[in-house]
Amino acid sequence: MLKAPVVQVKGVGEKLGEALIDMGIGTIEDLLYYFPNRYDVYERKPLSEIEHNEKATIEGQVLAEPTLTFFGRNKSRLIVQLQVEHMVVKAVMFNRAFAKKQIHAGDTLTVTGKWDQHRLQITVSNYKKGEANAHEPIQPVYPLKGEVTNLQLKKIIKNAVSDYSGQVEEILPAYYIEKYKLPRRSQAIKQIHFPENHQLLKHARRRFIYEEFLLFQLKMQLLRKRIKEATKGHNQEYDKEKVELFIKSFPFPLTSAQKRSLKEILLDMKSVNRMNRLLQGDVGSGKTAVAAICLYAAITAGKQGALMVPTEILAEQHYQSLTTLMDGFARVELLTGSIKGKRRKDILERVQANEVDILVGTHALIQDEVSFHHLGLVIVDEQHRFGVNQRRMLREKGLDPDVLFMTATPIPRTLAITAFGDMDVSQIDEMPAGRKPVDTYWVKDNMFDRVLQFIHKEVKNGHQAYVICPLIEESDKLDIQNAVDLYTMLQAHFASELQVGLMHGRLHSDEKEAVMKEFAANQVQVLVSTTVVEVGVNVPNATIIVIYDAERFGLSQLHQLRGRVGRGDAQSYCILVADPKGEVGKERMRIMTETTDGFELSEQDLQLRGPGDFFGKKQSGIPEFKVGDMVHDYRALETARQDAALIIAENRLAEDPHYQTMRNKLKEESSLQGQVLD
Repeated sequence: MLKAPVVQVKGVGEKLGEALIDMGIGTIEDLLYYFPNRYDVYERKPLSEIEHNEKATIEGQVLAEPTLTFFGRNKSRLIVQLQVEHMVVKAVMFNRAFAKKQIHAGDTLTVTGKWDQHRLQITVSNYKKGEANAHEPIQPVYPLKGEVTNLQLKKIIKNAVSDYSGQVEEILPAYYIEKYKLPRRSQAIKQIHFPENHQLLKHARRRFIYEEFLLFQLKMQLLRKRIKEATKGHNQEYDKEKVELFIKSFPFPLTSAQKRSLKEILLDMKSVNRMNRLLQGDVGSGKTAVAAICLYAAITAGKQGALMVPTEILAEQHYQSLTTLMDGFARVELLTGSIKGKRRKDILERVQANEVDILVGTHALIQDEVSFHHLGLVIVDEQHRFGVNQRRMLREKGLDPDVLFMTATPIPRTLAITAFGDMDVSQIDEMPAGRKPVDTYWVKDNMFDRVLQFIHKEVKNGHQAYVICPLIEESDKLDIQNAVDLYTMLQAHFASELQVGLMHGRLHSDEKEAVMKEFAANQVQVLVSTTVVEVGVNVPNATIIVIYDAERFGLSQLHQLRGRVGRGDAQSYCILVADPKGEVGKERMRIMTETTDGFELSEQDLQLRGPGDFFGKKQSGIPEFKVGDMVHDYRALETARQDAALIIAENRLAEDPHYQTMRNKLKEESSLQGQVLD
């Protein structure tokens, strides 16, 4: 019955039915699951309980005729004196001149708006004559399209809930409803549309958040299981003793987090299924060492390895560090766009003849001319910088090679698993012993001269500095110091004493490489840059990073930038130059000065920003949920992930009759999305 056309609902005629179809509401079920995106709350509180600046609803008697004044062009202010309890409250309405004729002395008026405790004043967003509706203090507000009004939608949804909510099928097994004290689906439908109070609304939302996340996690994990079973890997039987000898040759011991991640990766490589894993670790946590061990393991299994990175300078850095680590163990070669002619031809021939064990490079690795003898393991560093097609082309170079993606952008584990849903996730959440944390300071703009003195002193001691700012050129929209202006100013300030360089996103890639090479060789002592240096650049001699207008960046980005320093033996410093106006900006600066743990910062970032900011406006693969929010509800997301893993592991969907309705729902959703679920 719920699959019947929406026109069968009382109050829905042919014209409204067509408008609803345009909104994606074709059936009675669609209408029941068309949830409000917010609520207007008309719940009255005593004045003593309303906090300053809180949105509130109050009811009072109009003491005198309202006063109306005009200002500006077609702008008006209407002031109504209300007696509320034993006080006189001023209700201010902007641009509602028409209300003067509707409101009279002696009327009872209910107003909702922002409460100013100090002035005993409320700035009205909406009002109604008469008393507040005590029966329905929380009113749903729906996302609208076309000519359909909120009142129309509310009316027909009320009819649908009244006539059809009893037919709503429960899809969660009783075990989870009892375990998490969730309302049943039919009850939750009523309360999410027409909540009796805040508590019942909260439980209805909690129920749908969990349901959405559980169904999503079940689909993801079934998909991952199917991919694993469908793609056979190499079953790489690596030489354990040789790998242990290689690890012993390192000039440092592995941390327990490195050992844990290594164990997970090597287990995947040994498996008959192809590895598809994300390794995330903070800047300096030792991902490269783990990558080197995995590449060497592939070599002992008779295979070749490839390491792909986004820029030539990063490829050269990885090549240098791998050559040092692999000395006497493996043959490492570098292939980038700059390597041409006879040398390039020679490298390609040796790769094909299995005379190169590990090939490091940029996207040059995925050109048609590159042919491996037997590619067993592909590692992609800073994987979000590559497109999906580029990653696929590299995988296709071998016979389904194992793939390891690496990123230094810390994302809380649950979000990483959801955002990169087809991957397993390993995490290095511990720093090597003896690594000095970067000292972080927050200073106001008026102290910039002292910052420049500090840079001068550090450079005179043989070190280098980054100065980062948000924009390239002057913008009318934002009053932010920009890179070009700052570069000019620093050149004049340091005159002939220090060499100042400039790097930004509008430079050609060759120009960027040239600037970075000059900085790496200490031919440039102070590098003014936009955030293009955020990922992967390794200049151990740089000990200062100054971030101008730091309040414009999120915590995770500030932390990534801070990771450009602290790579050598000397103490390093991060100086945040910021004059934040709001509380969020001040809190961000405070958090940065108090912690250097990237994973802790990423969690704090989630509290201060939404998922859109965190992942970019539209990151592919991140689903949009009706009720759940991956960021604010990520603990529920983790619970759902664990429950889904257990359901799949114990094959409950296929074997347990209590999971039949859930299985049917999954099949229905999957077929709508063009997937096959079995």
